Amino acid sequence: MPTYEYACDSCYTIYQTRHGINDARPESCPECKASLRKVLSAPSLNTRRFTSPTEAKYANLSVSDEIAKEADMQKVYKTIWLPPEVKHSPWDDDH
Repeated sequence: MPTYEYACDSCYTIYQTRHGINDARPESCPECKASLRKVLSAPSLNTRRFTSPTEAKYANLSVSDEIAKEADMQKVYKTIWLPPEVKHSPWDDDH
């Protein structure tokens, strides 16, 4: 299932969610109720055989440049998953 990103420009939040191509998308921000716009995201292509998208993103940066870039990005937009990530143990007995 693809990951979609929607931005709220009034509270500077990017919401990430997974849904089918024909499923309904989130229309309003859960925090401020403003309308959301779809953000064009780059596809996740792993042409250099990196173990994670984060490793690929920062492969050509020094450690200090990486920290500075991440700190700068977090000043503008925060990223939240919709719905919140499910955290459970697969070994829990539900019976």
